[in-house]
This record gives sequence, C-alpha cells and structure tokens, in this order.
Amino acid sequence: MTSAHQGGNEAGHRKIGLVWAGNPDHHPDRSRSVPFNVLLPLASLEGIEWFSLQKGLDAHKAERDDWRIHVFGPSLDSFDATAAAIESLDLVIAVNTSVAHLGGALGKPVWVMLPAQAGWRWMTERTDNPWYPTVVRLFRQ
Repeated sequence: MTSAHQGGNEAGHRKIGLVWAGNPDHHPDRSRSVPFNVLLPLASLEGIEWFSLQKGLDAHKAERDDWRIHVFGPSLDSFDATAAAIESLDLVIAVNTSVAHLGGALGKPVWVMLPAQAGWRWMTERTDNPWYPTVVRLFRQ
C-alpha cells in the first residue's frame, strides 16, 4: 500500500474504503461512476482514515496533496487481496461495483451510492437490500 501522506492509523479513527468508479467500458458506467472531485468534501471530515479501493484508470486520482487517502494500488490484484483489504476496514463506501458486492458478502458494512436508474438487483424505494440485509445501506441519487 502506498500513500501520498505516510502515517499510521490514529486512535479512534474509523477506517473507510472508497470506490468511486466502475469499468468505463461497462454500458451504464456513465450513470454509476462519480467524478472523484465530487467526493473531495469528504476529505474534511474529522476522525476518518480513508483508503482507496479503486482499481483501473481512476485509481491514480486519489494520489493528491489535498486529501490524506491511502492507496492500495497494484496490491489489489485479485478478489482475495481486495477481500483482505476490506476486512481491515470499518466501512466501505462504493458505487455499484464488485467491491460493493464483495463487502456485503463478507458481512462488512457497505454504503452503496446508486444512480437514479439503479439496476434491478437493488430493487426500488429501499435503503437496504435482501442480498445483504444487515450490512448494506443504499443511497440513491
């Protein structure tokens, strides 16, 4: 794991993983991915240690001077590695990607950012999901 800013976990801080973009070649990705800059206000929240679980072309966007976010980078080379990273966190916040499903399957709390026209598996008008009823919370656009 690399980070633009080095430093260990500070006492009392929640460790939160973040995924803001899916595969850009996926047909509905335009409505599911979130521009990283939209999430920058999260950087000012107190008591949180942020970890990027982002893969692909958008992964480098977390390497910034204005947000202390740890970047796992190339070490997330398999579902096993991603699962191990998720297990070390208190919460995962993600768009509708495999990371959201992996976190839910692992029983880790996950907040999923959904577009207005979310896929069928997220149902409608709900803040939870029967696939992962106790750990996943849905936030709709």
